[in-house]
Amino acid sequence: MKRILITGANSYIGTSLEKWLEKYPDKYFVDTVSTRNYVWKQKNFSEFDSVFHVAGIAHVSSSPKMESIYYKANRDLVVEVANKAKLDGVKQFIFMSSIIVYGDSGSVKGVIDENTVPKPSNFYGNSKLQAEKGIVSLESNDFKIVILRPPMIYGKGSKGNYPKLSVAAQKLPIFPDIDNERSMLHIDNLCEFIKLMIDNEESGLFFPQNTEFVKTSEMVKLIAESHGKKIRLTKVFNPLLRLMYGINVVNKVFGNLVYEKSMSDYNVNYRIRDFRESIEMAELESFQR
Repeated sequence: MKRILITGANSYIGTSLEKWLEKYPDKYFVDTVSTRNYVWKQKNFSEFDSVFHVAGIAHVSSSPKMESIYYKANRDLVVEVANKAKLDGVKQFIFMSSIIVYGDSGSVKGVIDENTVPKPSNFYGNSKLQAEKGIVSLESNDFKIVILRPPMIYGKGSKGNYPKLSVAAQKLPIFPDIDNERSMLHIDNLCEFIKLMIDNEESGLFFPQNTEFVKTSEMVKLIAESHGKKIRLTKVFNPLLRLMYGINVVNKVFGNLVYEKSMSDYNVNYRIRDFRESIEMAELESFQR
């Protein structure tokens, strides 16, 4: 039986992984610990095979006043927890980084490949990248490091842009038809991928994503259809929107940000939800809450 400790006791990803692994009670024992105070420092990590570190902050504020808080939560804490895990004899440390280490999405289509050098465009992305650099030196034969750089994660209860787009899809009669591409990752696919990382005692840098690239307008249309609504896609707003590239919200919704697909392949299939199924599941579950 694998014993897993999840930091970030009430986080969306941490809670989702806990529920995912609970489906296999004979294979996994899962515990959680909050890092909002110093109680985690007194916890005995030696009882666990893997520590999944998902604690951190995102979607809070881009105010310069928040910069030091981001580095404290997303860099310093990561290194502290990883150091404790190693000292306590944990075999594997899994860190949730982000595609954001490559910068924000933009108007020009470009594909991130294995030769793309990370270039964060804000302190959120840089705090994640600095955390990666802070823990890789800890790796040894007895302490394996897994770094995940997922794209936008969505699903039941997710935060960020997806729930906002879901609301828009259910209320708007029309939506801009911009020809963009985004890598995305459904929460079930992510949880299955993390499960495989634990099962196979992996180490290294990984880029999990759905099989399909996503066009925002097609996603919004699919969300609307799952609620029995029709939404018309139009290109009439495209010239104006193209002039607005560079504005944060426009880039997030209509920008381009994708991984080259082969980067995300793994020797075991983790993509248990295709895109249409994942949207229908997310919207049905949201409707039932």
